[in-house]
Amino acid sequence: MEVYLDNCATTKPREEVIEEMLHVLREEYGNPSSLHRKGFNAEKKIEEVRENIGRFLNVSSDEIYFTSGGTESNNLAIQSIIDKCHKKGKHIITSKIEHPSVLNVLEYYEQKGYEITYLDVDSNGLISLEQFRDSIRDDTILVCIMLVNNEVGSIQPIDKIKDILRKEKSKALLHVDGIQAFGKVPVNIKGWGIDTFSFSGHKIYGPKGIGGLFVDKKIKLNPIIFGGNQERGLRSGTENVPGIVGLGKAVEIIEKNYEKEREKVKRIKNYFIKRLRENIELIKINSPMSEKCSPYILNVSFKYVKGEVLLHYLEDKEIYVSTGSACSSKGTEKSHVLKAMGLSSLDIDGAIRFCFSYENTIEDIDYTVDVLKNSVEEIRQITMR
Repeated sequence: MEVYLDNCATTKPREEVIEEMLHVLREEYGNPSSLHRKGFNAEKKIEEVRENIGRFLNVSSDEIYFTSGGTESNNLAIQSIIDKCHKKGKHIITSKIEHPSVLNVLEYYEQKGYEITYLDVDSNGLISLEQFRDSIRDDTILVCIMLVNNEVGSIQPIDKIKDILRKEKSKALLHVDGIQAFGKVPVNIKGWGIDTFSFSGHKIYGPKGIGGLFVDKKIKLNPIIFGGNQERGLRSGTENVPGIVGLGKAVEIIEKNYEKEREKVKRIKNYFIKRLRENIELIKINSPMSEKCSPYILNVSFKYVKGEVLLHYLEDKEIYVSTGSACSSKGTEKSHVLKAMGLSSLDIDGAIRFCFSYENTIEDIDYTVDVLKNSVEEIRQITMR
């Protein structure tokens, strides 16, 4: 029996997505910039997807730009905004638990003389709006806060951030990393005053190598990649037509099934928590136990167990999980997210991230808990001698 619970790292593409991409690869392989019919057909498909995503996010289609994925989208937004606003100031606000594709680019600018304020988070992985308000300065040009944290699932109060910026009469722009939120939790880009918002295809049962960036039409950003002026000059390079079409198909299906799939995942997660508590001692649930958490993510610490060891025990039984962000899990550093939340080294060492999908079943959970129970007991017998 195979159980895949690493859906934050990547998801299995839907069959409909694969079929749509195969059709484009076989039939609609023209370059969208070409003037003949093949090129026109490819360009038409891109624009249809742009309109679908615009409708899904309740924004204008000409505010959607395609990229190679979430990392590029975050880099494009952050670097373009800094390039546009550097004369107005050199202060940026972010949180201590952002994804590496945000933190690492900000660290680069910190080395170039920019000043970064890193907001603390509480034990639920949530920022303090009071600390945020106190951090705003006259020279603040950018705020980068993720909507859903990729390790613990905490949902930040993005809806309040722009209100605070307006009350403080700040002109700072707001970039939101929406990669774990897109298609999984409610998003109100216009209502929340978000200026740029990144998303990715392979987190929503679409292909890898494709992502997108919403840029409010009131903002004119400078490109960081130059070439043939594709994507209205913001992101040059021949468009990944099969990827864009695959992303579009994934969004189309999520739009239809959003509530049904979300409710199913919520039931699966709650059942998993119940079974864990009933069967395994000395555990700590690190994800918020409230509506301020994505139903798709659950982070759990197993005391006196090394997370990496447990991961391989589960893998031997064909259960696939992770110890944290797939983009940083190969490093030797402990989770910066769990550290910022105040967890002990013992709890950080024993942390496992379970990420659910619409395909998971009660049978998957029962099997996983049984294997977890046996594995944890076996590892503890060795480590607690």
